[in-house]
Amino acid sequence: MTNFIEKSKDMKAYNWGILGTGNIAHKFARALMLLDNAHLYAVGSRDAGRAEKFAGEFGFSRHFGTYEEMLADPGVEVVYISSPHSMHMEHTLMALRNGKHVICEKPMSITAAEVSLMSDEARRSNLFLMEALWPPFQPSYLKAEEILRSGKMGRLLHMRGKFAFVSPYDPELRTYNLALGGGSLLDIGIYPVMDILRYLGEPENIVATSVFAPTGADESTAMIFRFSDGRMAEAYSSFGNMGGVSTEFYCEKGNLILTRGRDRNQHLIIEMQGDVDDRIFTPPAQGYQYEAAEVMNCLDHGLAESTVVPLSFSLSLARILDEVRRKTGIRYPGRDR
Repeated sequence: MTNFIEKSKDMKAYNWGILGTGNIAHKFARALMLLDNAHLYAVGSRDAGRAEKFAGEFGFSRHFGTYEEMLADPGVEVVYISSPHSMHMEHTLMALRNGKHVICEKPMSITAAEVSLMSDEARRSNLFLMEALWPPFQPSYLKAEEILRSGKMGRLLHMRGKFAFVSPYDPELRTYNLALGGGSLLDIGIYPVMDILRYLGEPENIVATSVFAPTGADESTAMIFRFSDGRMAEAYSSFGNMGGVSTEFYCEKGNLILTRGRDRNQHLIIEMQGDVDDRIFTPPAQGYQYEAAEVMNCLDHGLAESTVVPLSFSLSLARILDEVRRKTGIRYPGRDR
């Protein structure tokens, strides 16, 4: 479970660089603007015009028409990698080898072997690296964790998670393009799998199946996990329906349900002894600022890894995803051996 370090009283200001100018980069930039110790310093894109426009929109001091130029700038201290999944390893290694601390958008990379290489490079360079898994830092998750830790609900017995929305089919779209790491499992299925790993650990057995788009990317993937202590969990991801986002915790004395509505509000529903309590959380900027704050707090304390999302956790997560892909036949040409 989450193990936050105490926030530093003397926060250092850090120069941030954002690699990429897509939709998720816009969300992250808006979140950085909420943090007093985050200086929006540089943005890099493969298109100089897009970089200039992005810099102007958010107030970045510098903009570059190549990733290499941005990463070579000695003023950049921390880099957020927002490129497509298939480029995460290349761009993270490039940033680390230029002496930058890194937070890399999920999934860390396509395979566990690649995640291991990235982790080894960060440790060898004594630089910070974290996978951008934002749920553990959200107010709703923190409250759910507090309740689970308190023992009021009794032992956690079973979990069920899902992440599903409609992404219209387009073979060139990131969600369906294998060359970009497309598919629902790595894009959104990673969230319910992450939750299950956090609270139940690594499973001893996985049963999984997928429905595939014409490109070979998985449109939908369903998973059942069994653990050595007899507990089980279910996870589901899909680009083919509006199933929504939720994580359900079934305990001895009640249930907890975490959901996120289309209004982006986070709900924590507590069911206990016939009573239902629906608590609503509305973090600004969809809560992306919390993971950025974690990076800077760790750096303030001289840490090269997060205590909440350590590299060992990202590697375990990648191994589970590898096994799900092996069971379902999800393949990425040139990446799977």
